[in-house]
Amino acid sequence: MTDFYRMTLAELSAMLQAGELSSTDLTEHYLSRISQHDAGLNSFITVVEDQAMAQAAEADRALQNGDAGPLTGIPIAHKDIFCSRGIRTSCGSKMLDGFISPYDATVVSNFKQAGVITLGKTNMDEFAMGSSNETSFYGPVRNPWNTDAVPGGSSGGSAAAVASRLAPAATGTDTGGSIRQPAALCGITGLKPTYGLVSRYGMIAFASSLDQGGPMAQTAEDCAMMLNVMAGFDHRDSTSIEIELPDYSAGIDQSISGLRIGLPREYFDEGLDPGVKAVIQAALEQYRDLGAELVEIDLPNSGLSVPVYYVVAPAECSANLSRFDGVRYGYRCENPSDLNDLYTRSRGEGFGAEVKRRIMVGTYALSAGYYDAYYLKAQQCRHLISDDFREAFKNVDVIMGPASPETAFNLGEKAEDPVSMYLSDIYTIAVNLAGLPGMSIPAGFVDGKPVGLQIIGNYFEESRLLNVAHKYQQQTDWHRQIPEDYT
Repeated sequence: MTDFYRMTLAELSAMLQAGELSSTDLTEHYLSRISQHDAGLNSFITVVEDQAMAQAAEADRALQNGDAGPLTGIPIAHKDIFCSRGIRTSCGSKMLDGFISPYDATVVSNFKQAGVITLGKTNMDEFAMGSSNETSFYGPVRNPWNTDAVPGGSSGGSAAAVASRLAPAATGTDTGGSIRQPAALCGITGLKPTYGLVSRYGMIAFASSLDQGGPMAQTAEDCAMMLNVMAGFDHRDSTSIEIELPDYSAGIDQSISGLRIGLPREYFDEGLDPGVKAVIQAALEQYRDLGAELVEIDLPNSGLSVPVYYVVAPAECSANLSRFDGVRYGYRCENPSDLNDLYTRSRGEGFGAEVKRRIMVGTYALSAGYYDAYYLKAQQCRHLISDDFREAFKNVDVIMGPASPETAFNLGEKAEDPVSMYLSDIYTIAVNLAGLPGMSIPAGFVDGKPVGLQIIGNYFEESRLLNVAHKYQQQTDWHRQIPEDYT
């Protein structure tokens, strides 16, 4: 049988459109790979074989009738934070283990309308809180490049599934780096769009001013195809922005000669692993060869990003997760003695340790007497971080640096050290605080583990990011590498 799993979305789409491949055969191919390989990775929480095959049959009819779009017949996976009608939507938590969503998130609905097949729902850190995919109620996900290592988080299941080619692409969400960091650690391409570009309706909230859905795939070209489906105004999401959208695939092949790349001094300091630094510098030299100009810049307030994020995000999570009270839906404790016992035991038994930690931190930061000292001050510092980027983009077109300070660390290595875990997102968090688009692309390896190059753009300049990433991927083959055990 043809090794379809080696192909990109663009290549699979061309074969489907030409009638050289059926969606039914392609979907069976990926379902077979999930059955064969996922037991060792734990990248999926739920696989929906019957639904996938029914959708594939429908896609084949559309292809035969000439009523198909670019992604019709392509199977993908969804992060288990997107509500999917008739399918368990757990958010990686015991709290929602039995929740069957009665509706589709806008992102899921958009893909359905585009004729895309849902393979299943991918594993994730509980309520998207984590950087290693170890906080999931369903157990940790393993990195396909080294199964003793983490895949990153919180979209680690999506990243591992794409890296091992159990799915050609997947959706993810990014609150402080949760698309880019696992993309870097698993050697795939991941894009976090500008805040408000992709609807958050039906995407279970962690931190409402930071969360953003985005694509995870092998290549920038694939991410462009997915973003064409994902992006767009949604009146059901009050943070959705109504703008005229480009075709993200249209300008992807333009020359980048003369591109000005900003290199923040703060991203190349002593906290960066020397091996990772060498890989990033080699990638930057590749861009110089493509005609780009490298310019050193300063982001003087970037050091505030981690403390600001870990006040703002827990505060918003404290508010958002208050709805999980054992009353309307979700986990409910057995035989509560009164209403207070129902609340406290349902939440105590339903949430994991990291979620409880962040709820407590957030509740404290929002409490009387501390709001001004912590939450308000964090929001003021957030403006300073955004201002740094605005100033930088007056002189450069994009900003580049590492997506993660190190390669994938081992499972359990940081489980008892929350602060060390939080620092895994030190280079990604500022992008969310400012609401900017950012992506990670594969740039090489250190001791057999992938390294990701982060590219940050100005607001709504996803087309430029995708173009810049694509030109690099035309010159390299890091994105084509597949872990040996999955070939």
